[in-house]
Amino acid sequence: MDAVFLSRIQFAVTTMFHILFPVLTIGLALYLVVVELLWLMTKHEIYYRMYRFWVKIFAINFGVGVVSGVVLEFEFGTNFANFSQAVSNVFSPLLAFEVMTAFFLEAGFLGVMLFGWERVNRTIHFVATCLVASGAIISAFWILAANSWMQTPAGYRLADGKFMVTDFSAAIFNPSLPARMSHMTMASFETAAFVIAGISAYYLLKKRQTPLFRRSLGISLLMAALFVPLQVYLGDVSGREVFHHQPIKLAAMESHWETNTAGGAPFAVIAFPDMEAEKNLFAIDVPDGLSLLVTHTFQGKVLGLKEFPKNDRPDVFILFWSFRLMVAIGFILLIVMIWAAVLWRQGRLYESRSFLKTLLVIHPLGFLATEFGWITNEVGRQPWLVYHLVRTKEGVSPIHVGNVIWSLSLFLIIFLVVGTSYLYYIFKTLRIGPDLASPLPPIQRLAGMRPLQKEEKDDLGIGSWGDTGG
Repeated sequence: MDAVFLSRIQFAVTTMFHILFPVLTIGLALYLVVVELLWLMTKHEIYYRMYRFWVKIFAINFGVGVVSGVVLEFEFGTNFANFSQAVSNVFSPLLAFEVMTAFFLEAGFLGVMLFGWERVNRTIHFVATCLVASGAIISAFWILAANSWMQTPAGYRLADGKFMVTDFSAAIFNPSLPARMSHMTMASFETAAFVIAGISAYYLLKKRQTPLFRRSLGISLLMAALFVPLQVYLGDVSGREVFHHQPIKLAAMESHWETNTAGGAPFAVIAFPDMEAEKNLFAIDVPDGLSLLVTHTFQGKVLGLKEFPKNDRPDVFILFWSFRLMVAIGFILLIVMIWAAVLWRQGRLYESRSFLKTLLVIHPLGFLATEFGWITNEVGRQPWLVYHLVRTKEGVSPIHVGNVIWSLSLFLIIFLVVGTSYLYYIFKTLRIGPDLASPLPPIQRLAGMRPLQKEEKDDLGIGSWGDTGG
């Protein structure tokens, strides 16, 4: 229980709390772009009502995500001051670029997106939605550029213990950024698609506002049908990037101890690694499987953990299981999408209660996969802050253990309060449901618009439980 360990725990808790919100925000932003585009193209009022409902969820997530994310930047100074001094010439510009290109973009157009329906025409509003969605992805780009630089540093020289940038392009587009950016962005899209599908399934099971949420579920599943298999492919790309640039992390992820010489490296489906004994106490292996995955050959050489000093190895048990849980969730979601395709062919996609209940149960799995992915990413870099250049214990601030215990305890209380408040407003929004009765703003009415028909309003519930549709 020293300052290094506690500072790592505090940063991990803060990151794992914060990441839940931008993951959903990025994916929801794309969904809103699609829905508003359909509203403009089809002139069907139902898409306008869908947008107005889901943008409330987006706004709540956006607000909590911004607040929780600011804390992380302060922790660079409070808990990792030595690290901040060493990498300030790299990190400061990247974080500044995020503010200038992403935060300014989001701040400038978020108000139009949320409150501009009666003030701007439909084209300007759609542009605002697109710019906010772009800002969310750009923000993720700069954060991942900084984090990827810690994994695969490039474009620098060391001078008196400080990293000086020699090539900004190389520093930003470091070797691991393309794979990690695409993998994380796709994770956000996939997570949001299943959250929308799960909530829509809940309304369908309750037989509330069926036409609206049938449409909402259909769009989310179409998006998931694209994102889920693509994410499986991007996961493979990301794994091969780790193999080439971080062989210790790859060996720990796979609990691979011995370098294969006479044949291919086996893939451990299940294993119980023992770091002291440098072996797996139990393992179910697929012969040559690891070589095939990372080298695309049956005989490819994969370095084992014994090739590296013990004090350079990450925690194998945590890394092995966090990686497998993430992969397992990915394939669970793939199986669900295959099931969805079968039901669609049978014409029972919206009527199968077992499928709708499954969507409701699994809708948080995207968040869990993201958390397991970040555990894999960050634990796999240990014991380094900057891979092979700055050890974690060298970057921690010279602070007393008691100070970290106090701040960590305070953060846990604050996160509990913020998280509870977040859930309260989310559930309140879901309980009220979409607003289906208020008239469209005159500036948003489209020539030739198809308004909701009487039978659709009856199905949607207007008049049966209140003017708000709740």
